[in-house]
Amino acid sequence: MSERIIPIADHRLKQASGGTFIEPSGRLLDTRVRPLHDLRISVTDRCNFRCTYCMPKEVFDSNYRYLPHSALLSFEEITLLAKLFVAHGVEKVRLTGGEPLLRKNIEDLIKMLSDLQTPDGRPIDLTLTTNAALLARKAQSLKDAGLKRITVSLDALDDAIFRRMNDADFPLSDVLNGIAEAERVGLGPIKINMVVQRGINNSQILAMARHFKGSDKIVRFIEYMDVGNSNGWKLDQVVPSADVIRLIQTEFPLEAIDPTYSGEVAQRWRYKDGSGEIGVISSVTQAFCSTCTRARLSTEGQLYTCLFATQGHDLRGLLRNGASDAEIASAIGNVWVAREDRYSELRGLEMEGMPRPKIEMSYIGG
Repeated sequence: MSERIIPIADHRLKQASGGTFIEPSGRLLDTRVRPLHDLRISVTDRCNFRCTYCMPKEVFDSNYRYLPHSALLSFEEITLLAKLFVAHGVEKVRLTGGEPLLRKNIEDLIKMLSDLQTPDGRPIDLTLTTNAALLARKAQSLKDAGLKRITVSLDALDDAIFRRMNDADFPLSDVLNGIAEAERVGLGPIKINMVVQRGINNSQILAMARHFKGSDKIVRFIEYMDVGNSNGWKLDQVVPSADVIRLIQTEFPLEAIDPTYSGEVAQRWRYKDGSGEIGVISSVTQAFCSTCTRARLSTEGQLYTCLFATQGHDLRGLLRNGASDAEIASAIGNVWVAREDRYSELRGLEMEGMPRPKIEMSYIGG
């Protein structure tokens, strides 16, 4: 069978009579010349919190139908897909949910993923985002399995506000204990994600900065986003990141610092007295679509190229219908090189018309 090799950027397209094949070469670029660098893997659609901006209790109630276990990707399937993504250039893998620590034997998956290496022989950056409800009891086993770092979602340091937001009456003290245990076992540097909503928890911005300043923990203040269809998002509840920075500056002088790598979504700031750093994630007011390098793998094996995607690409079907590794890798490559996503840049136009349906954050991960 004859074929023609067409070099495009840093990957190769093979034109053959059987179709278009993309071989892993350590580098994929989409239509806006954005590389594939990060993979977020949702391992469960279940959570033990009912945070109003993610899984509000009115929708995710006792009658809500979660995915059956048979629909979830197995650890072996996840690992195979992650390996193919790494061959295409992914260097960072983050496990998400739902709440990933609810997935039974998650440590086994971490062990399998921790063996993955980039094409030039470097271990991948393997991390996990959690609400920390189970972290105190699992931190050591996660570390022993090969997890490198941890990110904790924490939206308030006032226990009453925190309980209202998680809507599961879960105490703040247990989350802080989980963070302390993660630090003790070496799951660091620890990042703390705070989703800021005006009128809900914006009073906690300075409290969070004060509490974690001087530690190795990095608080990241996230603008409340219109993810999914269930959280009742309203623009007037968004606190712009610029306002967050101005508020913290009133007490702690800050200076901007460079991103850790190209495509990092958080803008980094450090305290001028050298006592640590914070970050802001500004999807609403300062869209970073032009540098987004993230792919997302859903709990049941759908590949999404945007947090605000309307549809995915079925990789589980390929896996379970006998496709070869080469065929699956080519499918991943074809999805990425065709990627055009820039929802946050177009959000204003979206708001003027009918809102489109989007994938729920609990299904795809944040």
